[in-house]
Amino acid sequence: MATRHSLMGLCGTLLLATAIAAGAAGPAAAQYPDKPVRLIVPFTAGGSPDTTARRVAQRLTQELKQQFIVENRPGAAGNIGAETAARSAPDGYTLMMMANSHVINPALYTKITYDVVKDFTPICLLVRGASMMVVPANSPAKTVKEFVDMAKANPGKLNFGSGGAGSPAHLAAEAFRQATGIDYVHVPYKGAPEIVRALVSDQVQVGFPTFETALGLVQQKTLRALATTGSKRSRQLPDTPTLLEALPDGFSLEGWLGLVAPAGTPPEVGQVIVAAMTNALKDPAFREQLESGGSDIDFRPGSEFGAILPGELVKWRKLVEGVGAKVE
Repeated sequence: MATRHSLMGLCGTLLLATAIAAGAAGPAAAQYPDKPVRLIVPFTAGGSPDTTARRVAQRLTQELKQQFIVENRPGAAGNIGAETAARSAPDGYTLMMMANSHVINPALYTKITYDVVKDFTPICLLVRGASMMVVPANSPAKTVKEFVDMAKANPGKLNFGSGGAGSPAHLAAEAFRQATGIDYVHVPYKGAPEIVRALVSDQVQVGFPTFETALGLVQQKTLRALATTGSKRSRQLPDTPTLLEALPDGFSLEGWLGLVAPAGTPPEVGQVIVAAMTNALKDPAFREQLESGGSDIDFRPGSEFGAILPGELVKWRKLVEGVGAKVE
């Protein structure tokens, strides 16, 4: 009998120890997130990264029953927000919306305090999207050829707006300059919303904003789209040619957005978010919401997202060096 009681006591002790160990070892994955999660957007409110981040944050809040709060940290083409995210605790409670601007910046800036590959843990790629070449609604140019002719007749007199030196909109405009041989003047702004406001007020005569930023104004005929920078025509603007079609030496440039976390973030965090996004993307209404601004869903988990970053760095470095852009 004593032996039986001893065995029962030993089993109880082992069970208790196992329960305590399980409770101590596994709460991060089992309970994540158990408090609000900060989602840093390194750009101004209203642009494509911000709009996409807010849609994703709202859906993750719904899926994971915990608040995902968007925090805009604009400045220096996304560098300020990226530096903040890279320095944050790798506990899963700081995420960042990374854009292709962040693979452009290492080639553009002589001083940069983060490494796109080493300082971040890729969570998932979300969307890809083209920009569009737009002019004010009252512009005499109704086609790409007419704009090129107008610019060549007025060398150095037309302005183009961008979200700053080396931003995707700036590089697209410089690639356009190279493809056509025109001479126009760069007017940098703080972000994409400022570009379209400058276009509407005729402060600049052309720009290359994202679909998310300009599509509504084009549909309202406040701005006129002459072309898109995608590899194929847009679903929203099927009658608008690509620059590949419109120019003898045409080109295509597409941007992307994805979620990252500080390097060292536990892999379980990414697994939770990828699972939540996978479930969310089964909802046609959510997919339509993400694509409503002209982007295409290109959902890939962290390992696949991380695998494309080195190639993206090389591609954009070649373009930056080709146009001679540099920011001290």
